[in-house]
Amino acid sequence: MLEWFAKFQRDLPWRRSRDPYRVWISEIMLQQTRVAAVIPYYERFLERFPSVHALAVAQEEEVLRFWSGLGYYSRARNLREAAQQIVAKHGGEFPRAQADVLDLSGIGEYSAAAILSIAFGQELAVLDGNVARVIARLDAIRGDLRAPVRWRALRKRAEELLAGKAAGDWNQAVMELGATLCTPRSPRCLLCPVARFCESQKLGIADELPEKRKKRAGVSVRLAAAVLLDRRGNSLLLPPPRALEENAGSGLVPPLVAKLWHFPMAPANGDGLAALRRLFALRFKMKPSEAPDCQPLAKVRHSVTYRRIQVQPYLMRIEDLPRPSGGKVIALNAVLDQAISNLTRKLARAALKHLAGGGLAGPRLSIGPVAAGPPGGMLG
Repeated sequence: MLEWFAKFQRDLPWRRSRDPYRVWISEIMLQQTRVAAVIPYYERFLERFPSVHALAVAQEEEVLRFWSGLGYYSRARNLREAAQQIVAKHGGEFPRAQADVLDLSGIGEYSAAAILSIAFGQELAVLDGNVARVIARLDAIRGDLRAPVRWRALRKRAEELLAGKAAGDWNQAVMELGATLCTPRSPRCLLCPVARFCESQKLGIADELPEKRKKRAGVSVRLAAAVLLDRRGNSLLLPPPRALEENAGSGLVPPLVAKLWHFPMAPANGDGLAALRRLFALRFKMKPSEAPDCQPLAKVRHSVTYRRIQVQPYLMRIEDLPRPSGGKVIALNAVLDQAISNLTRKLARAALKHLAGGGLAGPRLSIGPVAAGPPGGMLG
């Protein structure tokens, strides 16, 4: 395994240094994210925050701006918080004790083992999805690998296989094998350096392992979004939602916009424009005579975990933008540079594409008078 890794490992930027800060940043970015997607973010992030001190003193919104588009934004918030902990409790030096590392925000057993083994050579085995799949095939293990009893057995097996004197390289080698050859589908067994030790390959069942987990049923979410545009080309973003207090109990916006700046949105299971009317009346105190005309934009599709989201955005031209508490007035063409979620990014691009094409993609509609009735379903 070690010989194979030394010869065939991918040339990745975080493998060019054993600096614990750089190893830590890469491990957090790589969680549930493809390597190809991480590389440009990793390089830009380190250019802006080259040390733990630089990250610790940065404003949260700036950290989120450099993370914007990478997803799972709690990772960025935890990185900044952990950097502050490292400066306050460890003098700016990444701790070497496993217990101290586990006390840092956003770091669990896998991340701690990966950082300490790669940066400091500590004899700690990692166990993630790639490693679990490799072991499951080596030992022909059936069943749900994430079941607690089976996961504990996999952890013990990972520790047994660990090459102690080269723990960092070994951990990276097993993860590399899972990422490049022992892949979830169509494993490339003929190229595998440990094929002769693989029980599932001998039994001809490598394609069947690991057994598929039962997925949570998908939920469809339909929203309407308002991209407001004044005569100066400015738009309006609403501030990061605060849990449920700003979204009237719907529970939708925080996970969808990742507690970041976002365009006004409302559930649209029925009439999306009616939902936006209620939102404008309640949030912006907008009178019927002030309601803007709007043009429908191309529908936007997005996914967040088990949610399948379809948004009907509207470009709404208005003389003067409303100024809700905490709102941000910003040039529409500068929205993409803000700390926003991928969903908000898609909506901004839909509006910019529409404007670049002359703004004639759809008929003008009147948002009309505000209908009587409760303002239920407003999202923050």
